[in-house]
Amino acid sequence: MEAGALMPPGFRDEKAAVLMGRGGEAPRGIPALVYFKTSGSTGAPKWIGLERHALRVSAAAVNRHLGVDPSSVWALALPLEHVGGSGVVVRAMEAGCGLLRYDRKWNAPGFAAWLDTSRATHLSLVPTQVHDLVAAGLRAPASLRAVVVGGGCLPLTGGKAARELGWPVLASYGMTEAGSQIATQGLELLEASYSTEPLELLPCWDARSGEGGRLEICGEALFRGWLRESDAGWHFEERAGDWFVTADRGTVEGRALRIAGRADALVKILGELVDPEEVRVGILAAAAGEIGERELAVVAVDDARAGKRLVLVHERSATAAAVEAALHSYHARCPGFRRIAATVAVERIPRSPLGKPLASELSRIAGEAVN
Repeated sequence: MEAGALMPPGFRDEKAAVLMGRGGEAPRGIPALVYFKTSGSTGAPKWIGLERHALRVSAAAVNRHLGVDPSSVWALALPLEHVGGSGVVVRAMEAGCGLLRYDRKWNAPGFAAWLDTSRATHLSLVPTQVHDLVAAGLRAPASLRAVVVGGGCLPLTGGKAARELGWPVLASYGMTEAGSQIATQGLELLEASYSTEPLELLPCWDARSGEGGRLEICGEALFRGWLRESDAGWHFEERAGDWFVTADRGTVEGRALRIAGRADALVKILGELVDPEEVRVGILAAAAGEIGERELAVVAVDDARAGKRLVLVHERSATAAAVEAALHSYHARCPGFRRIAATVAVERIPRSPLGKPLASELSRIAGEAVN
């Protein structure tokens, strides 16, 4: 498949503005960039504008890091309107290598069967897709040399299970503002047991830990600005400065990056800072495999006395007995301000198309249930 044919008209035209996934002509008067809409899981949606040069820089760095050459074959199983999917296409264009697209609705057995005949060497997936492949017990084809997992953290248990089935999964960290990946584990780590960290900064990036431990990044692949739509029309805001302050906390040691969680996820409970995601991970560890990674979430809701309190939202597939046992074990060794105040059972935890939990919707569900 010719990679460029997948992209919308105007994608290669340096003088054209392209809004990925949005039909019709681009708004008039905006910079000639390639725009990607954010998921809107927190806050109002906006469009991130990247120069074509930035996308090419990112693609070339990923290709070098993963040993992609003209004989390689990228497999595309992500939507093009997201930077992760478009990034795969640009990598194939930059390397002059093969590209195959799985253009059917996601189905783990169907995808595995398709991939088995594709002779693909490189693949990008999100944790949800890896979870589905592992849950179905599907083995990877021998041709695969690397599977980059982005769009969220692939948990330790899921990564180890994937490796046991032959999937050469590598953890990564990236964002739309960076044109895709910022840091990705190297191929040499496929010889060791799967671990979620550290991640190796790609050569096109510099990073540092700034105020409050927030990660800051700088590089040629950085976005140029934000595009927003309002009743008054479209407005483009240029990014200021060479360094971009992300919403994530992290530490950088040499070229090794460790992500500690989202800075905007921290809440104060009885005067103590708490990360609900760390609490969720602690409960999963206490569950000892009795509750699935995707079956629960932890959110904070307002509390008149403590400031915030933690609510566990779990899918009904996680039995009440399993949840109760996990909480009993977790509470036995955690301080009071990190305890779960209430639990809420739902049929399905709301998620974005890429499988990320929708924080605003979860907060609404939890707030309505306990207030």
